[in-house]
Amino acid sequence: MGYAHEYATAIMHRGRIPMEPADFVPDWADRPRKAKYYPGAESFPLPDTPYPAHATVAAGCLPDGPPPTAQPFTLPLLSGMLQDSYGLVGRRLGVQANTDLAALPHYTQANWSRGTASGGGLYPVSVYWVSGPSGPLTPAVHYYCPPRHCMQRLLAGDVSGEVRAALGAYGPATDQYLVLGVKYWQNAFKYNSFSFHAVSMDVGALLQTWHIWARARGLRLAPALWFDEARLARLLGLDGDEEGLFAVVPLLWDTQRAASTTSAAEGAAVRRREVERSRTVLAFDTLHRIHRATAGHTGDRPAPGALGPCAPAARTGAAAPVTLPPAAFPEVDVRTALRSRRSSFGRFDATVPVTARQLAATLAACARTRIGSDAEPEGTPALARLYAFVNHVEGVEPGAYAYEAGTHTLRLVTPGAPGSFLQDNYFLSNYNLEQSGAVIVPAVRTTAVLDAVGDRGYRLVNATVGAIAQTFYTAAAALGLGAGVALGFDNISYTERLGLEDTGEAPLLIMLLGNERPHPADFHCDLV
Repeated sequence: MGYAHEYATAIMHRGRIPMEPADFVPDWADRPRKAKYYPGAESFPLPDTPYPAHATVAAGCLPDGPPPTAQPFTLPLLSGMLQDSYGLVGRRLGVQANTDLAALPHYTQANWSRGTASGGGLYPVSVYWVSGPSGPLTPAVHYYCPPRHCMQRLLAGDVSGEVRAALGAYGPATDQYLVLGVKYWQNAFKYNSFSFHAVSMDVGALLQTWHIWARARGLRLAPALWFDEARLARLLGLDGDEEGLFAVVPLLWDTQRAASTTSAAEGAAVRRREVERSRTVLAFDTLHRIHRATAGHTGDRPAPGALGPCAPAARTGAAAPVTLPPAAFPEVDVRTALRSRRSSFGRFDATVPVTARQLAATLAACARTRIGSDAEPEGTPALARLYAFVNHVEGVEPGAYAYEAGTHTLRLVTPGAPGSFLQDNYFLSNYNLEQSGAVIVPAVRTTAVLDAVGDRGYRLVNATVGAIAQTFYTAAAALGLGAGVALGFDNISYTERLGLEDTGEAPLLIMLLGNERPHPADFHCDLV
């Protein structure tokens, strides 16, 4: 049994037993940047990309039509996907209940909106593009700079063979790769030991934005979570304890030009170093231990079917299941939904209830969410089950329900209005959970996944939950509903309320859905 089991247990109990360092206070005046800074790196602006109106949220979140195909990417497609997911697209300021409200009017603390959600709005994921000769630029390693929406060249030359070797036999024959890293200090300065739990969800949220964006355009992405992480860290010039590499996404490019089959020159590596803004960078032993635990055994890619036993078992009950309306979304394109996505801090208003159709569409989209990684070949069952605490939904009695995706029904678990339970077990003051229409909770058999595929499975569990959160936000935006996602709740109380003590399911996130008060006092400026 590896350290990930111990870390997962600490996360589940942190509402009752604080994680060390329990007395930690962030130094906001010495906070790091929200993106890496490479002074002197040559920059290449990325082109504008029109988004087709037919690429709708329904096509991205409810893919009922033909499966996406392995079509080649182009530079405009890559540019559009990066900008709509992690690029800065607007500035927002509103009167709401989050605790950072006093800082936001100041330019240095400006809240720049992005299409992808991030825990605490910290955005710690780094995106590297390793490009071989089939790409549109000179072969190189680039870093995607979100504030400027450009590529910064870190190393010139074709080193795509190193990435291909690190992946083993996985993925198509290509020489174009996106590599996702997490610079821990960008999150740990605020969340210390808890940060690994948050950032691994951030990776899943970004991957799911790419999935939704690409599927809506008929494209397919298949990220790898198991690869030689140490080899790629050396290639990118990273300190293995300061930045973890969580995913590699192979991209098919111009199929008329063959991908390079050459290997990188021995010792080829990024020499350029970023400059840290913080004067003091702290280390957290728990964070480093869980990083090292999940960074090991990367060559032991799970065999097909390894995750089969990890799927939640079907729930049964005496009450007849509640049949939900068919899942459907308005004709909203993905770009519009991503750019209108936001958290509803304190704005929920139960005067207008959520409709059963809105809840049905949100649940169905979230239940179909998959990372689609190298550990999840076609036919792998969903790792997460969704539960819904219904407060104010037309045609559905208040109570806690299990969502059965196969039958698109709700099965009652605990009757009665859940508002007081939800509020009593929430740690923060930025939401009134009782005023939401419903609170959706994804639960995963974390221990079973770790037993099946090892400690690196913790990254898969959290990436899956982060992906569900991104689907949730995108679906809510398309439906015109308010949304909020939170980690500050008593996981054990939810386990007891939902009767999960014997199932092994761990409630890992709460997702609030509802209508907002009309006429908010908001400022919203679109940048692009």
